[in-house]
Amino acid sequence: MLDISVIVPLYNEDESLPELAAWIERVMNENKFSYEVIFVNDGSRDNSWKVVKSLSEKNANIKGISFSRNYGKSAALHVGFKDAQGKVVITMDADLQDSPDEIPELYKMIMEDDYDLVSGWKQKRFDPITKTIPTKLYNAATRSMSGVYLHDFNCGLKAYKNEVIKTITLYGEMHRYIPVMAKWNGFERIGEKVVQHQARKYGTTKFGIERFLYGFLDLLSITFVQKFGKRPMHLFGGFGILSFMIGTIITLYLIGDKIYAIANHLKFRNVTDNPLFFLALVAIIIGVQLFVAGFIGELMTRNSDKATDYQIRETVG
Repeated sequence: MLDISVIVPLYNEDESLPELAAWIERVMNENKFSYEVIFVNDGSRDNSWKVVKSLSEKNANIKGISFSRNYGKSAALHVGFKDAQGKVVITMDADLQDSPDEIPELYKMIMEDDYDLVSGWKQKRFDPITKTIPTKLYNAATRSMSGVYLHDFNCGLKAYKNEVIKTITLYGEMHRYIPVMAKWNGFERIGEKVVQHQARKYGTTKFGIERFLYGFLDLLSITFVQKFGKRPMHLFGGFGILSFMIGTIITLYLIGDKIYAIANHLKFRNVTDNPLFFLALVAIIIGVQLFVAGFIGELMTRNSDKATDYQIRETVG
């Protein structure tokens, strides 16, 4: 088994790839690591894939996977994780803002300090304020909701034990929450390392402000899936029974009130003339629908295998 697998998702980064590959190779040779570098081309429209193929021809340790279109960073990491053979798996961005010089210390923290996962923390960032302030708010919200206390969930430079990444399925924008999913899967030894953040040397950022909105929605999604993904009846059935009971109690109250009025020769009106009756009817219908939704969810959970497929056009190495 190799010492290290380095997974590098990329999208339109042809200028930085030769420099990054040479930098990684130097660090690996200096530390005598056995390694592989997996470049995952996420549907780039420039010459990135040609550069990856050229690098692979020159260095047998470099491999490449190319998507037929742009799926996103989570998809790129997902297929990279599936192929990774190293005892320690390290992820980094392709834009040279993550330093390969951090690799030996990250490897040591996994292998010697026995962390399951180590996340980088870009304590000093070279990003505009329009990016740093939303990042701080996003990190605070994620810490609060997940119970994982990291300063920088979005840092691309992370290290994992191989068995950790094999338990994780990524889609959407879930790559930000790998530490959260790892903890929920039982890998609770999560460390953090201050890493150097370098100013972007080539090109422009591929992410806009909308990623924070999508990221927050994905946080809600994985929180729901983790708590109720294997037992949807507990959520839908619980709310369904509550709604059904409320509707039933209101209906019984209205019927009882009419019977009491008749028995005591008091003025009364038909149950169907009372607005509360329609509220009760809606509550009962919603309760039944929620219960059925929970039942169907249970059937789907029992009879389906979770899989995520991405169309790969070509591989090298």
